[in-house]
Amino acid sequence: MDIKNKLYQGQGIHVITALFTVIQGVTKVLLIKRKNEPFLGEWVLTGGALYNNEDLETGALREIAEKTGITDVKIKQFKAFGKVDRSPVIRMVAIGFIGLIDSKRVNILRETKNTSNADWFAIDQIPPLGFDHEEILQEAIIELRKEIVKTNILKSLFPSGVTLPELQKTYEAILNKKFDRRNFRKKILNLDLIEDTNQVDKFEGNKPAKVYKFKDQIEDKDIFL
Repeated sequence: MDIKNKLYQGQGIHVITALFTVIQGVTKVLLIKRKNEPFLGEWVLTGGALYNNEDLETGALREIAEKTGITDVKIKQFKAFGKVDRSPVIRMVAIGFIGLIDSKRVNILRETKNTSNADWFAIDQIPPLGFDHEEILQEAIIELRKEIVKTNILKSLFPSGVTLPELQKTYEAILNKKFDRRNFRKKILNLDLIEDTNQVDKFEGNKPAKVYKFKDQIEDKDIFL
């Protein structure tokens, strides 16, 4: 590699995270509004440029913290986006991450040095996004749907517990499909993923339901096989 070759110069890396939550059965993603050019005043996914002394995940977590105030979140790298013209400034390759978080346990910064707003948006009500973030978001939604049927990713969404009606609606919201209530309940309980907390709660104003908590040690399995 000849580092003096002009074809190697003028390039950078974006680390972009689609951070999801589920609020009352509605799947939402966190968007931030840019305060600087390019795409001044437009909504985008959380992220920015990687420093040359960071690995990818460290940079993504730093960007999340700087632009939303969120510091305690698990993320997973899922895809690279490398169209030559995806940034109007210089050639920037984007590395995409996804994360799932309980929105009730975080306080989002509404304004930072580089952002003028931040908010949760339902994934079917997304405003126009800057850069190629609409493409990244659609790929992130596909990845999220793969993750929740194969892993215990929902543990991070319900750290304090969840009722079965709320859990069912969460799966239905993310997967965009309906489940029979009795079959869903039987399936989840037979998988030995959750345990009874001996507490009850109401979901969407219905009668009280048992609150369950994801077990600390659960096997990584395909939930809907």
